[in-house]
Amino acid sequence: MSVKKFFQKLVRYVLCVAAGMLAFAACGYTDYRLWPLDLPASAHPRVPVAAIQDKRLVIPFSPGVPAAEIATFNDQLEAFLRFEYLRGREARAGHDTSHMLLTAVNTPKGPRYKIFVVTENDLLTAVPQVASLEGRNLISHYEFYTWLQKDYPYYQQQSHMFDVAYDVPTEQKLETISSSKLLPALAQFLIFKSQTDNRVIDGTDSAPRPLTREQATQLATDILDVAHFYDLPLDYFMGVGAMENDYMDVNGDLTHAVWKKRAQRGDIVLRRTRKRVMVSNYAIGTWQITRETLRAAHQLYLRDKRDYSQLPARLRPPRELDLNSVNDAELTTYAGLLLRDLLDHFGGDVEKAIGAYNGGVRSPNPDYASGVKTVADYARRILEHASAQDEPNTNAKNADKSQPSAACTSPAPSGSANASNCLTPGTPNLPAANAVPNVAPQPKPPYRRDDD
Repeated sequence: MSVKKFFQKLVRYVLCVAAGMLAFAACGYTDYRLWPLDLPASAHPRVPVAAIQDKRLVIPFSPGVPAAEIATFNDQLEAFLRFEYLRGREARAGHDTSHMLLTAVNTPKGPRYKIFVVTENDLLTAVPQVASLEGRNLISHYEFYTWLQKDYPYYQQQSHMFDVAYDVPTEQKLETISSSKLLPALAQFLIFKSQTDNRVIDGTDSAPRPLTREQATQLATDILDVAHFYDLPLDYFMGVGAMENDYMDVNGDLTHAVWKKRAQRGDIVLRRTRKRVMVSNYAIGTWQITRETLRAAHQLYLRDKRDYSQLPARLRPPRELDLNSVNDAELTTYAGLLLRDLLDHFGGDVEKAIGAYNGGVRSPNPDYASGVKTVADYARRILEHASAQDEPNTNAKNADKSQPSAACTSPAPSGSANASNCLTPGTPNLPAANAVPNVAPQPKPPYRRDDD
């Protein structure tokens, strides 16, 4: 046999083998795709089945305890503030808040904090319940989970530990905590208050924008510097900012006007008569200081003998007041100076001084003072706990950490959607975050010391 014929036969055999293998592979693939397979039987129906219970239609959707995850956070303080806020809003709406739980989940990147609402096992009830929270802009999303019945008490205990931990008084009080330790928690508190402002939640076109992290950190720094410089009670100073504008830079009382004998530089004249002029007296920015009160505050500043070189340059008002270009930093200084002067005027009586910040020294506003006190008490407890180091067996003996770390407790239930073996004991049972009396600040009269 010649070499040529040998190679021809070899090629023919190789091609036949290759064709056979391709045909076999094609048949195998076809069988794999088309051969009928047995589906595993499910213990539970995949599609909710309607039923009649207690003479009403229900659609069960969970074989265990149904729970809706409504918020997730990386920051413990932010999670607890929002948790308390949601419970407060639901309580004021007459809803049961005992089924709203805050849990901690251990992840490779650190603890994650989740807020859940345990619902009825009925889609017709559960969906409207959580959707109403989303519809009121209280939450941004929700997702349903199923907990095993035996695991439910664990999540209840975990949430209860947050309440208990934040309810325990700390040994270190607000007055003894350094500014560097207070700053992160204070900035987070300012962000939270701005985000939960009623105007922001309602989402109107004219709603102010909540503080960014950078804005909140700068404002928190200014508040701490001014409170220290004027020796102000920090909690009440914060309460004033919350009651006035929730720390956002938006002018208010835009229609408020006053009569004067004559117009001054920078006045917005609305009306003139032979002997008087009416000028606009709207409230300015974060601290809602009226234009005329700002003039009086500037006169106090010019007469003040304190060493203002101890204040950062950005907080020092200029010698010449321009009512139309006062920035937030200068306004914070003016607010601190006004509060300090009112405290001195009333002999240190905080309630009268706070009431006069809104109602004037002749008729301090007690409702306004009560609202400020509510915020002040809440802010004090939040800052004292958030600024304290998380030590499970002590009451925060030092304040080196603004964000406590998670501490492990009993083992988490296995097989649950939210399995975790980490609880965070450094957290409080406080009044609702926005449980401040709904007191509308009155249009403030021009600040005077001789009008009482």
